[in-house]
Amino acid sequence: MPRYALQVEYHGAPFAGWQRQADQPSVQGAIEAALAKLEPRDHTIAAAGRTDAGVHGLAQVAHCDMEKEWDPFRLSEALNFQLKPAPVAIVNAAKVDDDWHARFSATERRYLFRILMRRAPATHEAGLVWQVKHDLDVAAMQAGADRLLGNHDFTTFRSSICQAASPQKTLDELRVERVETIGGPEIHFHVRARSFLHNQVRSFVGTLERVGAGAWTPDDVTAALEARDRAACGPVCPPQGLYLAGVTYPDAPF
Repeated sequence: MPRYALQVEYHGAPFAGWQRQADQPSVQGAIEAALAKLEPRDHTIAAAGRTDAGVHGLAQVAHCDMEKEWDPFRLSEALNFQLKPAPVAIVNAAKVDDDWHARFSATERRYLFRILMRRAPATHEAGLVWQVKHDLDVAAMQAGADRLLGNHDFTTFRSSICQAASPQKTLDELRVERVETIGGPEIHFHVRARSFLHNQVRSFVGTLERVGAGAWTPDDVTAALEARDRAACGPVCPPQGLYLAGVTYPDAPF
């Protein structure tokens, strides 16, 4: 069965997350249903990362196995037709080796988190950003973020239901920048690592927002990290500002 890699973009609001759910809509379920329209049978796809309810995908990567050979472009076009009107798009498709795996072949995952700073309610960006009504100190947040770089026990910043075998992870990048947009100033967090714990990025951002607001100091971030205690974490921010922004492979399929 030929295997195809899919680059997937989606708006997370209507879904209970990436992973297939028995009684709720999911991104995985939508794509598998579309595949079943092309080749009628049960389909199971795998993804580079399982995003939570409300989290968006800019460049999620999944793979599927087909019974017949498909031209990758025609496969993406056919899937996009079947996916309507769900806010899911196959941006790229490529034929890959039979042993290539969207999750296990990945060497790096990148996330983007967006905070919109303005008092007026968001309209165009509603559901796509976490909105706060106060200004945030970028330099202070970056100083706090720097305390998290490297290899650590991230127990403080993992969900209590995280299924990872170990809380030990290496964080390669946590960069904070202010971006001026037409809709108002935003804070963007660029986060990069080989893999992440459940709720790790949202725990980072929620904690660093407290630093930016002046309620925490960078030293408080260090203390939270060293506590290795979920209770020491700052607030976990909402999901709507989070995007899976990219996945890296030794041989890029697209």
